[in-house]
Amino acid sequence: MYELKDPLIETQLVSRARAGVRVRVVLNADYSGRRENAAAAAVLSRGGVRVTWAPPGQIFHAKYLVIDDSRAYIGTGNLVNYYYSSTRDFWVLDQGAGDVAAIESTFTRDAAGASRAPVDHGGLVWSPGSSPALVALIASARRSLIVENEEMNNVGIEEALVGAAARGVHVSVVMTRSSANLNALTSLARRGVRVELLSSAQLYVHAKAICVDCPSSAATAFVGSENFSTSSLDDNRELGIITHSTVVISAVDATLVQDAASGTRLAP
Repeated sequence: MYELKDPLIETQLVSRARAGVRVRVVLNADYSGRRENAAAAAVLSRGGVRVTWAPPGQIFHAKYLVIDDSRAYIGTGNLVNYYYSSTRDFWVLDQGAGDVAAIESTFTRDAAGASRAPVDHGGLVWSPGSSPALVALIASARRSLIVENEEMNNVGIEEALVGAAARGVHVSVVMTRSSANLNALTSLARRGVRVELLSSAQLYVHAKAICVDCPSSAATAFVGSENFSTSSLDDNRELGIITHSTVVISAVDATLVQDAASGTRLAP
């Protein structure tokens, strides 16, 4: 977990540990992580949870949980209770045995500081190195493409979005207005991408989601922790999933379309 500040979740983790469940948590330490996560780390450690600080020199921005070796929750959101009511985030339940085993193996390696190489399986999308999978997903769009992300600062992703628009795909990008992203978004708007911006008073888009050709029988969705920035895609520890699940696709598509409809179009 990149950031943990939720007293209820902390209490529940401690409760499970005291009930005899083996509870392990890896918390980000880099980029002020030790300061931001210090209080949660202290509470959990006192309560019998095995807390490990992520290895130094790399931001651990992933957000995921594995329960009883049988199901994983892969998310876009941090476990910070004061964000829940104002930010757009998603969580996906993955019960694929191979995916769960790969996630748990990667967690164990990261916790031990033994290896930075993740274990791939199925539709899992790990960073470092997630750019090719996400660019390929965008390139697979034939009819429509709708995207939400917190950041837009990666040439490969931006060119893939423009390329999709150039071949006739209806491309929409939905974000919260921010001066940090405005130059990239203006460039996208000039090159055929429809950019819809929400004010921070409306909704803070923290989600990282892609819906390709939704809704249709060929639809595909991505949900994960990866921002569209070079550091997130090429350097950080991140985790997302590409899925054909109709349940996930329906929920993600409906939410992204709703958010886009609430935004203001950025003029080319």
